[in-house]
Amino acid sequence: MWKTILEGGISSIMKRKISMPYWCVGNPVGDPFGPGVLNKISSLEVTDLLVEARREGLIDFTAAHDCDLVPWDPVNNNDDQDESSSVFQTLKSIKEKLGKADIQFKMISCNLHADPVFRNGGIANPDPRIRILAAQKVMRALRIGHFLGAEYFTYWVARDGFECQFSVPWENTYRFLAEGLDLVSNYVQEENLGYRGGTVEYKPNEPRGESFLPTVGHSLALISRLKRPDFWGVNPEVLQHDQMTGLTSVGAVAFAVAAGKLFFIHVGNQKPNQFDNDNPPLIGMDGVKEFVSILYILERMAWEGYVEFDNHPLRTDTAPGGENRLNVRRDYIRLAVESYKAAETKAEELAQDEKIQSAQRKIWETDTQAEKALGSGSLSEVDAYRCDYQSLVRERLGIGELDLLIARRLFGQ
Repeated sequence: MWKTILEGGISSIMKRKISMPYWCVGNPVGDPFGPGVLNKISSLEVTDLLVEARREGLIDFTAAHDCDLVPWDPVNNNDDQDESSSVFQTLKSIKEKLGKADIQFKMISCNLHADPVFRNGGIANPDPRIRILAAQKVMRALRIGHFLGAEYFTYWVARDGFECQFSVPWENTYRFLAEGLDLVSNYVQEENLGYRGGTVEYKPNEPRGESFLPTVGHSLALISRLKRPDFWGVNPEVLQHDQMTGLTSVGAVAFAVAAGKLFFIHVGNQKPNQFDNDNPPLIGMDGVKEFVSILYILERMAWEGYVEFDNHPLRTDTAPGGENRLNVRRDYIRLAVESYKAAETKAEELAQDEKIQSAQRKIWETDTQAEKALGSGSLSEVDAYRCDYQSLVRERLGIGELDLLIARRLFGQ
């Protein structure tokens, strides 16, 4: 069901709950031209850092890929169910630590991008043997998430894409994707795993040259064809994924909220038309106005989801060494949270600013009779309404003045 933007003022629902995932904190921060700078840490050490952050009031939730928590052995895909295995013992320790710290494990995602067997895709791989491996790994990830209390499962498009269009069995590719996502909801239902839903995290490219689900529109269209479309939503990565190709996360987020399909968002920062920067919010050359505007839009549309980080420290701000392996990550968590909260505070100020609201009303001038005719669906009422064309065509909107006012507020004026 499509939702409408609030009328008659803005509700105050800011100060959203925050999730800091394992892959952000554990990231050693490498790039295609050099290895990770930070010394690696274990999933239990990441858990300890999250517990510290919770104690300081910085975060509420966490999330992970399956492989952020425990390694995957394709020969022993059910090791998570063996209470004597090291995998089970690690998961048990993580669950206990998170529980004592009152950190809710919110989301699990299946890593279908790291292992070389998935180099040509996971659930959309043209080889059915590899799709079987992907399906088995997904089921294991769903079990792990359920054990830790996850509410959502996320499918990131990862390596489901192409560089050479003639290598793709196009007549079957989107069936493969649908089958892979239907397997998730089937397994959740049959095993009574208790997930609230699943999300598609789309991306235009990287690590593949092109992705099969590059935009929010592609994702929602595929979701409409699934066996349980109500189970599925989207989680745009704001600002990164849309702006990698010059699109805007502003429209993507608003569209997803209007469709009732935005369960949560991933946040970071991005310079448009570049590789996936994955900077913390507000950090980098661009993105201040865009990010604040998205939080403002979520406020206007009374969105009730939560915010999850999907970024990492600047590689320049890391350093190798035993002491840095934890301290740099501590500083990163604080930087990410404080940068997000700075944007959130500014968005709330804009939402409550009476001068901004007054300027907006001049642009959105409402004629109740015209609104009624359009909303009624009556063709005769629409046909009967008479507009004063000469008056309308001469009206000045003042969008530039509104935008300057917004800029002044961002500058603290």
